[in-house]
Amino acid sequence: MPGPHTINKYIPPLNFSPVISTEVSLYRSGYPMAINYSFIVDQLHLKTVVYIGDKADLLPEYASFLEREQITFVHIPMDSCRDEGINERIDEVLRMIVNVDNYPMLLHSNKGKHRVGIVVGIVRKILQGWSIASIYQEYGLFSGGMKDETDLEFITMFVSHLETYKDKLPKFVRM
Repeated sequence: MPGPHTINKYIPPLNFSPVISTEVSLYRSGYPMAINYSFIVDQLHLKTVVYIGDKADLLPEYASFLEREQITFVHIPMDSCRDEGINERIDEVLRMIVNVDNYPMLLHSNKGKHRVGIVVGIVRKILQGWSIASIYQEYGLFSGGMKDETDLEFITMFVSHLETYKDKLPKFVRM
């Protein structure tokens, strides 16, 4: 039982940041660890977690945490933007993002840099109408200045075949 002077320490995952924080909450980060769980539960109140990454198996403690908290988990396999079938997998993530029923939502990869950076860049481009220069700048901030030119070209050239339902669209979407 916390005492009167106990301070709860909330530690966000590596590279954590809000992506959208209007009527819905979309976040990005690296792979959450046990030290981040109280932050996720008490601060984010997540309904959905989307892992964009190459690890086929979740860490057992993470799987238990998601199940215990009744957070829907979706794994989108991705090693890089050069993967076969990557456009379809990105569209799968976008379908989740354009459905208000999935919020609040966390998108994460292993370090929260390149793979999540690609998805967030595409969200900025396709759903929000950001300029390519602004997308590149944000990508650079989260990648620690280590821009992957292939990732940036992929974001620039990406064309979505996304179909949406107006009654499920979050207000931030500008389609």
